[in-house]
This record gives sequence, C-alpha cells and structure tokens, in this order.
Amino acid sequence: MKMLDGCWRRCVVVGLRLLLFLPAGLPVRSQGDSNNKQMDNITVRQGETVFLSCSQGDFVTHTAWLNRSSILYAGEDKWSVDPRVSLVVLNQAEFTIKITDVDLMDEGQYTCAVQTVSRPRTTSVHIIVQVPPKIVNLSKDLVVNEGSNVTLMCLANGKPEPAIVWRMQSSSDDGLSSETEVLEIPFITRQRAGTYECTAVNDIAVDTQTVELTVNYPPSISEGRDVGVTLGQRGVLLCEADAVPEADFEWYRDDRRIFNDFDGIAIEDSDAFSKLIFFNVSETDYGNYTCFATNKLGSANTSILLYEVIEPTSSTLLQVETASVLEMTSSDLKQRAFENNELWEGPGAVQDGNSGTSTVFTPTCLLLIILLQLLLKF
Repeated sequence: MKMLDGCWRRCVVVGLRLLLFLPAGLPVRSQGDSNNKQMDNITVRQGETVFLSCSQGDFVTHTAWLNRSSILYAGEDKWSVDPRVSLVVLNQAEFTIKITDVDLMDEGQYTCAVQTVSRPRTTSVHIIVQVPPKIVNLSKDLVVNEGSNVTLMCLANGKPEPAIVWRMQSSSDDGLSSETEVLEIPFITRQRAGTYECTAVNDIAVDTQTVELTVNYPPSISEGRDVGVTLGQRGVLLCEADAVPEADFEWYRDDRRIFNDFDGIAIEDSDAFSKLIFFNVSETDYGNYTCFATNKLGSANTSILLYEVIEPTSSTLLQVETASVLEMTSSDLKQRAFENNELWEGPGAVQDGNSGTSTVFTPTCLLLIILLQLLLKF
C-alpha cells in the first residue's frame, strides 16, 4: 500500500506540472480556453493574513493549490512545510487555504488546479505584498568644527519604494531641507547645529529617525560692565561667554591670576557664566580686572572696572537740602515781588508796596527759615 501511495503522489505531481505546463512564476492566461482563468491581483500588507479560494464544482476528482511550481496543498494533504500555510475549507463548493504573517517572499503567482472527469481547470491569482518603509542606514550623531562641510545620509527600504525627506527641526530655513537620500551642508555655522530629521514615507506608513549635529566654535565673550561698590560692601563682577564646548574661565588683576578663596575673593562658574565675588570690598580691591574664556578652538577676554561709590553722609545731605531751600526761597520771593509789582533786589530785600518801606531778609533770617523747614521735614 505504501508503494502505491507513493506512486500516486508522484503521479499527482507530474500530472499537475504537466497540467500547468508553464514556466514558474508566469501568470496563467486563458489563451482562448475558458477553463483557465486569471483572477484580479490581491494586494496585502506585510504581516497580514491572506485567503486564497477557488470554486470546485461537480465531478471534481483532484484539486491542489500551488505557489509557482511548488505544491502547497493537494486535496487535504499539506505538502508545504511552512507552518503559516493552512487549510480552511475543502468541500464540493470551494477550496480555500490561508497564509498568515505574509512577507515579501510570499509575493508571486498562486494557482488552483482542479481535475474533473472531463477536463482540467486552473485559476491563477497574483499576490502583491506591500512593505512599510524602514530606515536601514542613517548617519550617526556628528560633532564637527564650525566651517566644515557636512554630509548626512539616509537609506530606506519599502514597497512601494519610499520617498526620503531631510529637514532640520525647529528651523524655518528652507536651505536646511532635502528630498533626497543625502543632505549636504557646506561651511556649517553654529546656527545650523541641532537635530536633523530623516523621514521615509510610502503609501503604507512613515518611518522617522533623527541625527544630532553638534558644531564646535571658539568663545565669543560679552563686553564687561563696570561695577561701582561702596567701601566695605559686597561686589560681584560678571563674565559671560558663548562657546562649544563650554569655555573655561580665568580671572586676572593686572598680570596676576586670581584663584578661588584668595584674599576674600570667590569665583563661581556656571555654564556660560563666571562670577568674581568680593565679600568685603577694600581700598586695594578697586581697579581693573580681566576675564578670559578659553576652549580648544580659541579664547576671548574682556575687562571690567571695579570702582568706588561714595555713600552720602548727613553733612552732605544737609548741604544739598540747604541749597535746595535757598533756591526755593529765592524763587518764592521773586514770584511775590512780581505779583505785587515790586522791584526784586535780590534774596536780601523786597520793596513793600503797601508801606513803601523795604523789608530786608538778612542771612540770619534766611538761615532760620531754612532750619525751620528742615525741622518740619523731620
């Protein structure tokens, strides 16, 4: 019996191949024979499941599904070793199999061959597998010096073939985008450092990946602002520098470098800033200071003057107030003389229009008036 069964299988294979009598992979066309039919193509996405079905009809003796020239199923017998292929329906009306987790290798022609008592019949269908885009080769993160020429590469697979778009995130500069696999950036500047995005897109999906581009450049330092501090008070000199990599700071007084915790002076560095802090400014602290910012590409410096601010005392305040009151009193007397049509003779005397006599304000009177106004203020 085993020998007969093996012989039958070989006969089936030979018979089916003779039945098709076509080169593997070519679509079956009717060529005037109505028993050979070509179904519409089936388009399926990678990873999905596809069902292949053909009608049986009466008086069917043998039936089989083939992928190109390989037999998947002959009746209920599975010939394929692929676990993704299975039988769904086999009866007098239809013969259906399914393929799960479809991949690109499953693309091609499938044929349902039916043998009746009278003549053979074939039905063919072509499976098209669509594959979402996948970026397979992308430039690594880059660190370059300002002025260098930069080339970014992005390669992707997919079916249909994906379109590639490069752009710089958070940029409105149209020159930083490209619709090809390569993005060229000549003579790169610090303003073009940042994150670059490659997008691969087709009818199925979108794949996006990014490249971080770092641009090194020497320090550029902000002009220092002179600082005035009262003797004995706290003073702070600020130095700011823009650089990649971050700058190292040094402070100098003339040719002498200043170190942290030296002579009551502290240095605090934070990112792009450096502070020179005087906790109790003395006479010897006043003068010119220089801040240097340095990285591996260069250096820059700026000078800052620490100068003395004299705090006002009570005597100086009295002098200011006295001058202000004298000016105000003189102005008032002049205005009164003008209103009374009197002759203004200076801050010492005013003609009295009613009595015809002269009222004299002596310096002593003026001083008393000034002191009285000062006392009223306090």
